Amino acid sequence: MESPAHQITELLQAWSGGDEAALDQLMPVVYGELHRLAQRFMADERPGHTLQTTALVNEAYLRLADSAHLNWEGRAHFFAVCARVMRRILVDFARSRQALKRGSDAPPLELDEAIAVVGQPGSDLLAIDDALTALAAVDQRKSQIVELRFFGGLSVKETAEVLKVSEETVLRDWKLAKSWLRRELSGEK
Repeated sequence: MESPAHQITELLQAWSGGDEAALDQLMPVVYGELHRLAQRFMADERPGHTLQTTALVNEAYLRLADSAHLNWEGRAHFFAVCARVMRRILVDFARSRQALKRGSDAPPLELDEAIAVVGQPGSDLLAIDDALTALAAVDQRKSQIVELRFFGGLSVKETAEVLKVSEETVLRDWKLAKSWLRRELSGEK
């Protein structure tokens, strides 16, 4: 019996090769992990958010299914892309809500040291996204590490594999990125 990680990799390779049926076989295998990933995203959203976890997974699935064929490098790469797609969905949702209620006075964003990057539940996802975009302009790899580690839930080893760098580089960049983002989000310059 093959491992789930091996099965995921084989299905991703088949999907990359144009086998549309592979996506249908892949989703039941990865659904649990995608749902946990979506729950992680939704835990930081404000209470009563109109977008639910299952809807976030479904929307991510639709966007992935509609995208051009990607050359999947494996399980870690797939979940990194899924995390990026889910983040984009939530940011787009937040931007559309913000457009509806221009002029609201949002409280300053506070960071919880235990999670270092993301504010308290309900914090401003747009501020985090803007800070990550600014970090990407300064150092793309550090931004990718935050996205993969925090939003994607990837381990240091998986992040290193996706980015093709050493684990030590991931740890160093992760520490520097957290400090940079903490300063950026607190308004200190």
